[in-house]
Amino acid sequence: MAKDRPDLKKYVGKKLTVIAWLWARTVKSPNPAFANIAVPLASTFMLSTKVGKEAYVEPVIEDGGYRFTVKVGKPKDAEGAKHGTKLSRGANFRCLMSGAPIASDHIYGEANAGRMGARLMAIVAEGDRGRVYLAPTPEMEAIALTAQPEWKPEVAMPENPRWFSPPLYGLKTYGDLFTPRQLVALTTFSDLVQEARERVKRDAIAAGLPDDGEALAKGGGGAAAYADAVGVYLGLAISRFADRNNSICTWDSGPVGTRASTGGSARTASLRNLFSRQAIPMAWDYGEANPFSDSGGGYNSALDWIEPAIRFLCGTARGTATPDNASMQSVSAGKVVSTDPPYYDNIGYADLSDFFYVWLRRTLKPVFPDLFATLAVPKAEELVATPYRHGSKIKAETFFLDGMTQAMHRLAEQSHPAFPVTIYYAFKQAESDGADGTTNTGWDTFLAAVIEAGFSISGTWPMRTELSNRMIGSGTNALASSIVLVCRQRPANAPTATRRDFVTALKAELPAASAQVCHPPARHPPYIAPVDLAQAAIGPGMAVYTRYAKVLDAEGKPLPVRAALALINQTLDEALAEQEGDFDADSRWALTWFDQTGFAEGDYGVAEQLSKSKNTSVGGLDEAGILVSRAGKVRLLKPHELPANWDPLTDKRLTHWEIVHQLIRALESGGEGAAAGLVAKLGSKAETARELCYRLYTLCERRKRAVEAMAYNGLVQSWPEITRLAAEKPRAVTRATPDLFGQE
Repeated sequence: MAKDRPDLKKYVGKKLTVIAWLWARTVKSPNPAFANIAVPLASTFMLSTKVGKEAYVEPVIEDGGYRFTVKVGKPKDAEGAKHGTKLSRGANFRCLMSGAPIASDHIYGEANAGRMGARLMAIVAEGDRGRVYLAPTPEMEAIALTAQPEWKPEVAMPENPRWFSPPLYGLKTYGDLFTPRQLVALTTFSDLVQEARERVKRDAIAAGLPDDGEALAKGGGGAAAYADAVGVYLGLAISRFADRNNSICTWDSGPVGTRASTGGSARTASLRNLFSRQAIPMAWDYGEANPFSDSGGGYNSALDWIEPAIRFLCGTARGTATPDNASMQSVSAGKVVSTDPPYYDNIGYADLSDFFYVWLRRTLKPVFPDLFATLAVPKAEELVATPYRHGSKIKAETFFLDGMTQAMHRLAEQSHPAFPVTIYYAFKQAESDGADGTTNTGWDTFLAAVIEAGFSISGTWPMRTELSNRMIGSGTNALASSIVLVCRQRPANAPTATRRDFVTALKAELPAASAQVCHPPARHPPYIAPVDLAQAAIGPGMAVYTRYAKVLDAEGKPLPVRAALALINQTLDEALAEQEGDFDADSRWALTWFDQTGFAEGDYGVAEQLSKSKNTSVGGLDEAGILVSRAGKVRLLKPHELPANWDPLTDKRLTHWEIVHQLIRALESGGEGAAAGLVAKLGSKAETARELCYRLYTLCERRKRAVEAMAYNGLVQSWPEITRLAAEKPRAVTRATPDLFGQE
């Protein structure tokens, strides 16, 4: 290998630890000329995209077949290496041998006939301060194919492609998600947990720990209880171990360059875990981790994550946990309640948890025989609106609403009257735009259940609970937070109001409440992100709605929650629009133009006419540096088009619009430190520009401009750190204007 790879010469004669074996699934070529050749379904051939350390797989067609080799450096065909043999999203590939497209129906047919195989593409090893990528060897592939597992979990995955894609391609059971070698490793480690448990018990008795009967009489646990506890901790690590040892784990080649938004360096290429989002997708090329490696996929690495969590959670307080039906649970009255209920039909927790349950059952059934009595997780009473389980969407929604209302009634009856009930709910409220405005079926159905149970809602506050790098949030405006509903029991003598009364109260109270959300006191950072603003504003709006026993429409019928949410959103939008008066004339023009055309070109005549109504001119806007005007067309400049040497202290026509987009340019190119340098010069003007981001985000969300929306949301999310760094920088000194007597 080293003859053709100078980078390997320093490793000649040395043993390197394998981190992962990278495979591509295969199907027989649909081309009759190559019908006996299993061609790869590879979504990428890139192994590392880190600048200066690029590596990739190169297929070599020879002798009527093909083989894989590994090369370092930038590939000549960058796009080809990036996309492998994949043509588009889904099961759409090209034949490596003929170049012809492989129809998805052919892949479905081959997979469900049990003819989908796999070929080893590359081997990843641990080198000196980095990864070493090696071409596959026949010996490595042969060893993998000899694995013979004694057991595999035969629990079937649901036929529900919303959360489970593998069953479409012949992978019907949870056991099918693992390679034979992974099954051998998982069953071996699971069995070793019980051996370790017995060893711990013997050692504890030998060390003088009493048996459980004697220990319980004294109010403590004995040798068996101690061994059970150690076994549970070791068994919990099996769950994390399984998450990184299955054939849905894909290789992350790492981002190009640096992560400017955080100021950090690019992460090292590594194996992704399966549950980077709450679903089990199909993976065409995957990695087998080394179960004995300490580089992410090994059992020791799993323990390294479990141990600090246990150490953090174990305190002096005592608590109990019991599985129960929420709609019938009977905790004693007078409790302070905080709960995290299911989210309508967002996530199939019970179905997805079977992935872990099948391994936990094998590992820990001797410790918890009642808990693991069933072959799979019980699902019939799971309080989610899953149409495939109930037969139709209407039946699923009715089941959810009835069950959630009953569960909320139980909470209302048993909670302490002096304290609010807090309910965590992770839902992106802006899901669909219809005749009733921006609404979300799951969100308004859940709120209806809470209100029907007798609660009034006094607040909805975002709490930052989601990792910034989670896959479901990558490239989307997914919620960065869970929403905490603050609820109290509604007084029995609550009045009735008309729709007009409700709207009048909204317009009187919501603008001030939304201003407090957008502009919290300095002692209460961080700021609410624009993506969470609509959710946070629902709190004050629903506080108005739920202070009444009923809100009646013009026909005397109760105003439904969905209609109330639409009115709250409408009032919030009007409040944000009124804030445009705080911005300069150029920025007000840019807001209106952006709402109409975004960053696309528009007619000069329309732009000039609009400028007159905003008390500015296209020429002045061009001079301000926020647009380009030529050939009868006008276009706003994108952040990356703005000059990098911009200095707000010398800008003769400074606008809030330019400030926002220069800050975004600085944040994306140089991180929070670069943006902080501008904020230090801008002073109080920067704060007004931050306010503009909320309005811009709202416009983008309405117009479905996700990329721009993320930029405005990201600036506000980074604001606390930007202002902290700005405060550490020397204050900018400007030359003052002399007075009448020549004094500065």
